Amino acid sequence: MHASLIEHLVQARGIESEYTDAWGKQSFIKSESKQKILAAMGYPIDDEDALVNMVNAETEASWFTIVEPASIYRQGQHNVLHFKLPIDFANDELHIVIKQNGKICKKLKFVPIDQELLGAFEVRDMEIQHYALPVDFDLAIGYYQLDLLEPGIEEPLGSGSLIIAPESCYKQPALEQGKKLWGPSVQLYCVRSKHNWGVGDFSDLKYLIEKVAQRGADFVGLNPIHALYPNNPDSCSPYSPSSRRWLNVIYIDVQQVTGYEQCSVTQKLVNSDAFQTQLNAAKSVTEVDYASVMELKLKALKPLYQHFVKHEIANNSDLAKKFAEFKLNGEESLIQAATYDAIQDKFKADGRFIGDNWGWPVWPQEFQDYDSATVVKFKQDNAELVDFYAYLQFVAFTQLEEVNEFSKAQGMAMGTYRDLAVGVSEGSTEIWANKDLYCTDVSVGAPPDVLGPLGQSWGLPPMDPIKLYQQGYQPIIDLFRSNMHACGALRIDHVMALLRLWWVPKGDTAKEGTYVYYPVDELLAILALESHLNQCSIIGEDLGTVPEDITGKLQENGIHSYKVFFFEQAADGGFYSPEHYLEQSMATLTTHDMPTLIGYWHCKDLELGKELGLYSGDELMQSLYGDRIRDKQAILNTLHGHHSIPEHIGHDANTVGMTQELNYGMQIHMAKGQAALLSLQLEDWLQMDKPVNIPGTSDEYPNWRRKLTMDLEDIFSVNEINHLTDELTKARKQASK
Repeated sequence: MHASLIEHLVQARGIESEYTDAWGKQSFIKSESKQKILAAMGYPIDDEDALVNMVNAETEASWFTIVEPASIYRQGQHNVLHFKLPIDFANDELHIVIKQNGKICKKLKFVPIDQELLGAFEVRDMEIQHYALPVDFDLAIGYYQLDLLEPGIEEPLGSGSLIIAPESCYKQPALEQGKKLWGPSVQLYCVRSKHNWGVGDFSDLKYLIEKVAQRGADFVGLNPIHALYPNNPDSCSPYSPSSRRWLNVIYIDVQQVTGYEQCSVTQKLVNSDAFQTQLNAAKSVTEVDYASVMELKLKALKPLYQHFVKHEIANNSDLAKKFAEFKLNGEESLIQAATYDAIQDKFKADGRFIGDNWGWPVWPQEFQDYDSATVVKFKQDNAELVDFYAYLQFVAFTQLEEVNEFSKAQGMAMGTYRDLAVGVSEGSTEIWANKDLYCTDVSVGAPPDVLGPLGQSWGLPPMDPIKLYQQGYQPIIDLFRSNMHACGALRIDHVMALLRLWWVPKGDTAKEGTYVYYPVDELLAILALESHLNQCSIIGEDLGTVPEDITGKLQENGIHSYKVFFFEQAADGGFYSPEHYLEQSMATLTTHDMPTLIGYWHCKDLELGKELGLYSGDELMQSLYGDRIRDKQAILNTLHGHHSIPEHIGHDANTVGMTQELNYGMQIHMAKGQAALLSLQLEDWLQMDKPVNIPGTSDEYPNWRRKLTMDLEDIFSVNEINHLTDELTKARKQASK
């Protein structure tokens, strides 16, 4: 019985037993791996009696759920509501009341016995019946409250949310009209400029937008700008954030904060010799000194907050009212994030570098739960410090909104696109304050594939699909909404996560994981709805092991696929012409996880990989170099075949180096393609050879730190770059015809 119960749970919880791997072969999951996944979901696998009791309790709870936590429908499609009711209600007339913002939008009446009976189950000597009720809502897209009522009784029998979604995601009018858009992508922290404090900031972003908009670009792509750790700034991976709902405050331009010029304390601090010495050092180094930059900004921002309290809040100014509204809209999530940062701040100030202060798992036990009495008391005793970190989010939020408004003023069709990471780190705010939503004994990652033969484990605990359902998908709604704010598009990293995620049990290698499935249709509907409500296009990063059933769904839902030139190869090794790329896609040459064009062409990535121990053995290295020269030859053949580079550039990959002419020729070659969106990296404009990130490394390489080699203000004084942008704009206009 135990084995059959386990297998029943495996299927019920969407745990995969076999899948098609990156080489097209069937791969089977070990029973032990599946049991570990169930254990991570909270099932007492080693205690049969306890397991049976838990399954029975879950079954009962499901049948006692009269109204679904969320009923999700597409506008214009056939809708069916589901209700589970005791048999005593079978012949009663019941009422459905649908409200939005407290206002009644629609009322319906029905008798359960007149509807389709889908099933029945006896619970505690009571028969519960499952009915399906066909309905035609004819409601506008949006979120509604659905109550099931007995006539004359105010208290509902059950309540849930009703979500009406559009058929597909939003696209800007320019995209709908077939215009081919282009823009540079940038890791904002990498940006050097004459005014910033050692890391790119929102003012740099505004400057970049202005310059590329003048040259015909319609967007600037960003790395994830999620909240990291102000008091543990060396945890700097944008893909291992503390909170995906809030912003990385290191991107605040302190000099643009209200009160900067008037605050005497800040002015005295910033103009001191010690501050200027530290600032100049942070600006001059070739790799971002996160610790120094964050220290400088926090030192300057704390007196600015005091100035804000004294001159804005005390006078109840318009800005103070906006801050109050911001906190009200941020709800508990903002308080959680601010409290987390305040605790780390206090520990650091007190000299308590617990486990390098990397996150809540190394805090004292009494601080490890957001709802603990100790944390509640901390919030009361340190209310001003908590409010300071909420204020930082407000400042970052305000500056990001200003960037968005500025991009619109420049006439950009899209503005910026933001990047949504696939998860949060184990020591994050999100998990600390929402442990019941996350499975902390597993990490998401990827199975073995061509790029990662051992698979990958990213150290990001996943959300539990059942808990998402039970919470009416509100965590996902909040996540999509916050990341679509103040931008024109959202790139979803590892978009396959909407269908399935590779779960790896803690302590096991990535190969020992398996896929866990998510309610993809519901998540896509919510994504489409938020896309329209925020007028934000969607890009799905669909690289790696991509199941066929997600590809079609992405296309149907108006989500732009992600086409990386180096991965668009035919079976014979040749490279597909960008002219044949899917129109509903974003094309690019390289990504943040890949070498730059020069790095690729000159095999710098292979040299680095060998140096860092990622590749070992002469046989493997010879194979990698052999594959690279064949790929380079195929690339040259493609470029010459489409007349994208002049004839005087040689035809033999063994003798052709990556010159500026070849580099820019490849970029213009991509611009001629049919993909609706084209994103090109600033690193390749500057002909840089070092990557910003090497997957599979941590301390071996300074990931997420390498700065650009030129100040932002100087980039657009380079004639060759201006010529490149002109040619890109011409090519995109030609492709639009």
